[in-house]
Amino acid sequence: KILEGTVANVPPQGGRKHPHQEFIQVDTSNVLFLCGGAFVGLEKIIESRVGRSGMGFGADIKSREERRVGDLLAMIQPEDLLKYGLIPEFVGRLPIIATLHDLDEPALVRILREPKNAIVKQYQKYFDLEKVRLKFTEDAVAAIAKEALKRGTGARGLRAILEEVMLEIMYELPSIQGLKECIITREVILNRERPLLVSEAQEQSA
Repeated sequence: KILEGTVANVPPQGGRKHPHQEFIQVDTSNVLFLCGGAFVGLEKIIESRVGRSGMGFGADIKSREERRVGDLLAMIQPEDLLKYGLIPEFVGRLPIIATLHDLDEPALVRILREPKNAIVKQYQKYFDLEKVRLKFTEDAVAAIAKEALKRGTGARGLRAILEEVMLEIMYELPSIQGLKECIITREVILNRERPLLVSEAQEQSA
Protein backbone atom coordinates (compact mmCIF):
# COMPACT_ATOMS: atom_id res chain seq x y z
CA LYS A 1 0.00 0.00 0.00
CA ILE A 2 2.90 2.36 0.63
CA LEU A 3 3.94 2.09 -3.03
CA GLU A 4 0.39 2.60 -4.27
CA GLY A 5 -0.19 5.69 -2.16
CA THR A 6 -1.44 5.75 1.40
CA VAL A 7 -1.03 7.62 4.69
CA ALA A 8 1.68 5.77 6.58
CA ASN A 9 2.64 6.15 10.22
CA VAL A 10 6.40 6.70 10.40
CA PRO A 11 8.47 6.68 13.63
CA PRO A 12 10.74 9.76 13.37
CA GLN A 13 13.52 8.24 15.51
CA GLY A 14 13.29 4.63 14.42
CA GLY A 15 10.84 2.12 15.82
CA ARG A 16 12.98 -0.37 17.76
CA LYS A 17 14.96 1.89 20.07
CA HIS A 18 12.05 4.27 20.77
CA PRO A 19 8.91 2.11 20.84
CA HIS A 20 6.74 4.66 22.70
CA GLN A 21 7.34 7.71 20.50
CA GLU A 22 4.60 9.48 18.57
CA PHE A 23 4.30 8.66 14.88
CA ILE A 24 4.39 11.11 11.98
CA GLN A 25 1.83 10.63 9.24
CA VAL A 26 3.25 10.70 5.70
CA ASP A 27 1.11 10.67 2.56
CA THR A 28 2.98 8.57 -0.04
CA SER A 29 0.61 9.37 -2.93
CA ASN A 30 3.13 11.69 -4.62
CA VAL A 31 6.32 9.99 -3.44
CA LEU A 32 8.66 8.51 -6.05
CA PHE A 33 10.08 5.23 -4.80
CA LEU A 34 13.46 3.99 -6.08
CA CYS A 35 14.34 0.45 -5.06
CA GLY A 36 17.83 -0.89 -5.61
CA GLY A 37 19.99 -3.85 -4.81
CA ALA A 38 22.82 -6.11 -5.94
CA PHE A 39 20.65 -9.16 -6.73
CA VAL A 40 23.54 -11.63 -6.76
CA GLY A 41 22.86 -14.52 -9.12
CA LEU A 42 20.08 -12.79 -11.05
CA GLU A 43 22.19 -12.93 -14.22
CA LYS A 44 22.01 -16.74 -14.15
CA ILE A 45 18.20 -16.63 -14.29
CA ILE A 46 18.34 -14.19 -17.21
CA GLU A 47 20.94 -16.31 -18.98
CA SER A 48 18.74 -19.38 -18.60
CA ARG A 49 15.78 -17.57 -20.18
CA VAL A 50 17.85 -16.00 -22.96
CA GLY A 51 19.51 -19.34 -23.66
CA ARG A 52 16.13 -21.03 -24.15
CA SER A 53 14.99 -18.32 -26.56
CA GLY A 54 18.25 -18.68 -28.49
CA MET A 55 17.82 -22.38 -29.26
CA GLY A 56 17.21 -23.62 -32.79
CA PHE A 57 18.82 -23.35 -36.22
CA GLY A 58 20.69 -20.11 -36.85
CA ALA A 59 20.46 -19.00 -33.22
CA ASP A 60 23.18 -16.72 -31.94
CA ILE A 61 24.40 -18.80 -29.01
CA LYS A 62 26.95 -17.31 -26.66
CA SER A 63 28.56 -18.86 -23.62
CA ARG A 64 28.61 -17.23 -20.19
CA GLU A 65 32.22 -16.20 -20.79
CA GLU A 66 31.19 -14.32 -23.94
CA ARG A 67 28.42 -12.47 -22.14
CA ARG A 68 29.38 -9.96 -19.49
CA VAL A 69 27.18 -9.81 -16.40
CA GLY A 70 26.21 -6.25 -17.27
CA ASP A 71 25.04 -7.33 -20.73
CA LEU A 72 22.84 -10.02 -19.21
CA LEU A 73 21.33 -7.70 -16.62
CA ALA A 74 20.44 -5.25 -19.39
CA MET A 75 18.05 -7.93 -20.73
CA ILE A 76 16.10 -8.22 -17.47
CA GLN A 77 12.34 -8.79 -17.55
CA PRO A 78 9.79 -8.79 -14.68
CA GLU A 79 9.54 -12.58 -14.95
CA ASP A 80 13.23 -12.82 -13.98
CA LEU A 81 12.56 -10.94 -10.73
CA LEU A 82 9.64 -13.28 -9.99
CA LYS A 83 11.88 -16.32 -10.43
CA TYR A 84 14.48 -14.62 -8.24
CA GLY A 85 11.91 -14.63 -5.44
CA LEU A 86 10.22 -11.22 -5.42
CA ILE A 87 6.45 -11.37 -4.98
CA PRO A 88 4.22 -10.44 -7.97
CA GLU A 89 2.46 -7.65 -6.04
CA PHE A 90 5.79 -5.90 -5.50
CA VAL A 91 7.16 -6.38 -9.02
CA GLY A 92 3.89 -5.22 -10.56
CA ARG A 93 4.11 -1.88 -8.76
CA LEU A 94 7.57 -1.13 -10.16
CA PRO A 95 6.92 -0.46 -13.86
CA ILE A 96 10.41 0.75 -14.76
CA ILE A 97 13.44 -1.52 -14.33
CA ALA A 98 16.88 -0.06 -14.99
CA THR A 99 20.34 -1.57 -14.68
CA LEU A 100 23.62 0.13 -13.83
CA HIS A 101 26.85 -0.47 -15.70
CA ASP A 102 29.84 -2.05 -14.00
CA LEU A 103 32.36 0.45 -12.68
CA ASP A 104 35.36 0.72 -14.99
CA GLU A 105 38.83 2.06 -14.27
CA PRO A 106 38.08 5.75 -15.05
CA ALA A 107 35.02 5.62 -12.78
CA LEU A 108 37.04 4.15 -9.90
CA VAL A 109 39.73 6.82 -10.39
CA ARG A 110 37.04 9.50 -10.11
CA ILE A 111 35.70 7.87 -6.94
CA LEU A 112 39.21 7.96 -5.48
CA ARG A 113 39.76 11.65 -6.27
CA GLU A 114 36.64 13.70 -6.86
CA PRO A 115 34.06 13.36 -4.05
CA LYS A 116 34.23 15.82 -1.18
CA ASN A 117 35.11 12.97 1.20
CA ALA A 118 37.16 10.96 -1.33
CA ILE A 119 39.45 8.34 0.19
CA VAL A 120 42.59 10.01 -1.15
CA LYS A 121 41.54 13.34 0.39
CA GLN A 122 40.92 11.62 3.74
CA TYR A 123 44.47 10.30 3.83
CA GLN A 124 45.84 13.67 2.75
CA LYS A 125 43.94 15.33 5.59
CA TYR A 126 45.45 12.89 8.06
CA PHE A 127 48.96 13.66 6.79
CA ASP A 128 48.18 17.39 6.98
CA LEU A 129 47.71 16.98 10.72
CA GLU A 130 51.33 15.83 10.86
CA LYS A 131 52.35 18.76 8.61
CA VAL A 132 53.30 16.38 5.81
CA ARG A 133 52.11 16.64 2.20
CA LEU A 134 50.78 13.39 0.79
CA LYS A 135 50.82 12.99 -3.00
CA PHE A 136 49.60 10.17 -5.22
CA THR A 137 51.05 9.99 -8.72
CA GLU A 138 48.61 9.53 -11.60
CA ASP A 139 49.82 6.01 -12.32
CA ALA A 140 49.53 5.13 -8.62
CA VAL A 141 45.85 6.07 -8.60
CA ALA A 142 45.34 4.11 -11.81
CA ALA A 143 47.07 1.10 -10.23
CA ILE A 144 44.70 1.22 -7.24
CA ALA A 145 41.70 1.23 -9.60
CA LYS A 146 43.12 -1.68 -11.63
CA GLU A 147 43.75 -3.68 -8.46
CA ALA A 148 40.15 -3.15 -7.34
CA LEU A 149 38.90 -4.34 -10.74
CA LYS A 150 41.19 -7.35 -10.57
CA ARG A 151 39.84 -8.31 -7.14
CA GLY A 152 36.27 -7.79 -8.29
CA THR A 153 35.49 -5.70 -5.22
CA GLY A 154 34.53 -2.50 -7.05
CA ALA A 155 34.50 0.79 -5.18
CA ARG A 156 34.30 -0.93 -1.79
CA GLY A 157 37.70 -2.48 -2.40
CA LEU A 158 39.48 0.85 -2.87
CA ARG A 159 39.74 1.54 0.85
CA ALA A 160 41.03 -1.96 1.59
CA ILE A 161 43.81 -1.58 -0.98
CA LEU A 162 44.81 1.84 0.36
CA GLU A 163 44.85 0.58 3.94
CA GLU A 164 47.20 -2.24 2.95
CA VAL A 165 49.52 0.25 1.27
CA MET A 166 49.36 3.06 3.83
CA LEU A 167 49.31 1.14 7.12
CA GLU A 168 53.09 0.95 7.67
CA ILE A 169 53.92 4.55 6.72
CA MET A 170 51.04 5.89 8.81
CA TYR A 171 52.37 3.98 11.80
CA GLU A 172 55.86 5.42 11.28
CA LEU A 173 54.75 8.94 10.38
CA PRO A 174 54.79 10.56 13.86
CA SER A 175 58.36 9.32 14.53
CA ILE A 176 59.97 10.49 11.25
CA GLN A 177 61.75 13.76 11.99
CA GLY A 178 61.79 16.55 9.40
CA LEU A 179 59.50 14.79 6.93
CA LYS A 180 57.80 17.24 4.56
CA GLU A 181 56.37 15.13 1.76
CA CYS A 182 55.30 11.53 1.13
CA ILE A 183 54.81 10.40 -2.48
CA ILE A 184 52.87 7.24 -3.34
CA THR A 185 54.00 5.81 -6.67
CA ARG A 186 52.85 2.94 -8.87
CA GLU A 187 55.56 0.71 -7.41
CA VAL A 188 54.21 1.30 -3.92
CA ILE A 189 50.82 -0.03 -5.00
CA LEU A 190 51.95 -2.95 -7.16
CA ASN A 191 55.11 -4.12 -5.38
CA ARG A 192 54.47 -2.71 -1.90
CA GLU A 193 57.70 -0.72 -2.14
CA ARG A 194 58.38 2.04 0.36
CA PRO A 195 56.92 5.48 -0.52
CA LEU A 196 59.24 8.28 -1.59
CA LEU A 197 59.93 10.39 1.49
CA VAL A 198 61.15 13.96 1.11
CA SER A 199 62.75 15.55 4.17
CA GLU A 200 62.98 19.25 4.98
CA ALA A 201 66.72 19.21 4.18
CA GLN A 202 66.13 17.61 0.77
CA GLU A 203 63.43 20.14 0.00
CA GLN A 204 65.68 23.08 0.87
CA SER A 205 68.62 21.73 -1.16
CA ALA A 206 66.37 21.29 -4.18
